[in-house]
Amino acid sequence: CQKFLISRVGEDWIFLILLDFSTLHVECSGMCSFVHNCATAQKWMYGGLDSNMLLQYLAWVTYPVVLITFSAGFTQILAPQAVGSGIPEMKTILRGVVLKEYLTFKTFVAKVIGLTCALGSGMPLGKEGPFVHVASLCAALLSKFMAALFGGIYMNELRNTEMLSAACAVGVGCCFAAPIGGVLFSIEVTSTFFAVRNYWRGFFAATFSAFIFRVLAVWNQDEETITALFKTRFRLDFPFDLQELPAFAILGIACGFGGALFVYLNRLIVECMRNSSLPVRRLVFPAMVTLIISTLTFPPGFGQFMAGQLTQHESLVALFDNRTWCRQGVAEEFDYISHSHAWKHPQINVFITLILFIVMKFWMSAVATTMPVPCGAFMPVFLIGAAFGRLVGETMAAMFPDGIHADGSVYPIVPGGYAVVGAAALSGAVTHTVSTAVIVFELTGQISHILPVMIAVILANAVAQSLQPSLYDSIIRIKKLPYLPELGMGHHEKYNIRVEDIMVRDVRFITLSSSYRDLQEVLMTGQLKTLALVESTDSMILLGSIERSQLQSLLSLHLGPTRRLDHLRRHAQDNGTHTLGSMGTMDSPPSPPCTHTHSNASNTNARHGVRFLVSVAEISDSLPQIAEWEEQQLDEPVDFNNCKIDPAPFQLVERTSLHKTHTIFSLLGLDHAYVTSTGRLVGVVSLREVGFPCDPALISSVKRTGRQWWTCQVIRRMPIELHNAGL
Repeated sequence: CQKFLISRVGEDWIFLILLDFSTLHVECSGMCSFVHNCATAQKWMYGGLDSNMLLQYLAWVTYPVVLITFSAGFTQILAPQAVGSGIPEMKTILRGVVLKEYLTFKTFVAKVIGLTCALGSGMPLGKEGPFVHVASLCAALLSKFMAALFGGIYMNELRNTEMLSAACAVGVGCCFAAPIGGVLFSIEVTSTFFAVRNYWRGFFAATFSAFIFRVLAVWNQDEETITALFKTRFRLDFPFDLQELPAFAILGIACGFGGALFVYLNRLIVECMRNSSLPVRRLVFPAMVTLIISTLTFPPGFGQFMAGQLTQHESLVALFDNRTWCRQGVAEEFDYISHSHAWKHPQINVFITLILFIVMKFWMSAVATTMPVPCGAFMPVFLIGAAFGRLVGETMAAMFPDGIHADGSVYPIVPGGYAVVGAAALSGAVTHTVSTAVIVFELTGQISHILPVMIAVILANAVAQSLQPSLYDSIIRIKKLPYLPELGMGHHEKYNIRVEDIMVRDVRFITLSSSYRDLQEVLMTGQLKTLALVESTDSMILLGSIERSQLQSLLSLHLGPTRRLDHLRRHAQDNGTHTLGSMGTMDSPPSPPCTHTHSNASNTNARHGVRFLVSVAEISDSLPQIAEWEEQQLDEPVDFNNCKIDPAPFQLVERTSLHKTHTIFSLLGLDHAYVTSTGRLVGVVSLREVGFPCDPALISSVKRTGRQWWTCQVIRRMPIELHNAGL
């Protein structure tokens, strides 16, 4: 019965259901209600103090400043690894790199509480990236828990990696109720090569999480039935005209430039903050940013010109509205429903409001996402893209007030369709993904604009990828995580680079005739994870590789305390003296019998004291002998029969192209590969060497300096995380 239970619980679908419930419990049990209550409380206090504008301002500003400051402080104290999105770190972990403290319970607590407070502040922050990290944390902790109970397959490292891959899909699926887009998006942002056997796991987990997420919304009476998160009412008979496709294409190209600018601005702000000498920037910077953004969005102030009182969800609902907001851009003829009235102002028209909203939200989101709190950037970028698309749609509606004539019929412009296209295009440009199109279809519940969305997203990706890395790759570069970047487009010089141009020729190795002294010197002079084993220094025939831990065990076993004591015993026996092991059997003069327990205890303590003094004295006398013995042992040849040797480490030849090497490293998740010529070891290539030419600014230096570039560039750029990851 126990074996049957273990076998049933060990199945993947049971684990994935538990993962879904744990992730949804985090989101629905406290996070959503807390965020909603914070927004309600802020608006309630703001509305109740309408008689005094100063008190209104304080009520509007206090909530976000306190919540963001608490989130930053709590995260920094408990687990700094919880800061930021989490997708760049998961992208690195899924490649096989071990990042310390990123999948621990402490990080989980910091991520959940910090993210809840950050979202409750109302700042332009997202939760999609952090929820990918939260779902991965749930998967890692659940695997550890199940391994402690049942062991077996739950202790398999490969299976845990597959579960982390499925968890990434769960994180996106439960945020947007978009299972298909969630799976595709998680694959695009976390994987270079994806194992098809994990496909069903991702879809099963994402579908189940999205279903439960929407069922809970109906259960809590937030929705009448299971519907899309942002329902739209676009007409299906004629959603757009063929003549509008150029406008959609231009929208996609503009979003491509906007996405590249957003990534550049985000990286520029982070680099400026890292170079800042502000001593308490971990708390001062987020508090200052929150204060400035809250002040600018204050509704009676500048916020009245940019719909500052609306939340991100309310803004998206209004922007996706299929009705035209204006006719000829005149404010008096503003046609609105629901939250759309926030875009109406008696002094300016809708176009000015949308332009101010786009410009202000653009730099606000770029700055806010750099705060040291758990946060994402997908939703703010999605909102900015929707606003830009709405602006283009309203412009088209103003240019063609009577609509577009086709086949004798008149079809009015639908600005909401342009908002959908803009949201997908800009978010796709920032993240370098095409699956944002699918996410938009699932969010709106309609695929009437499938062709314009796909055209805009593809064009936006083409422009953005030629200008800047994705937001997640940019963060990887900023944090200097050990991840292999893509070769990218252009720069044909990189395809002419060979392994011999980038390999390190000064390879640390050991031979079959190496002594323990050589072993000790190699271990003390470097932090290499593995060392090459060659036949001899003359032949340099590669025989295999040995892990550092194995060599340390060999050295410890050869010079350990057991062999030292054996040597001292033999030395003492040869000299006719007492050994350390016979200290307890030394004869002592008989003591008179005593009936008092206290006297017996005193005598016992005294005998132990004498033995301790004798032991210390004898050991002190033996120190020169131990040192002499160690010197003799270090000169002995190493016995490799007691260690595990990898007889077939991965090898490349000197003429292997960089493109092929990059593909092999990405596909197999390699850390390093030895370079051989007819079996002789001539060099080694690691992630640093393969990733170095992927930087366009450094390609020419690789060909110009050849093998000498490593010493002058890589050592200076070597991240601390590489050592933490054991590379």
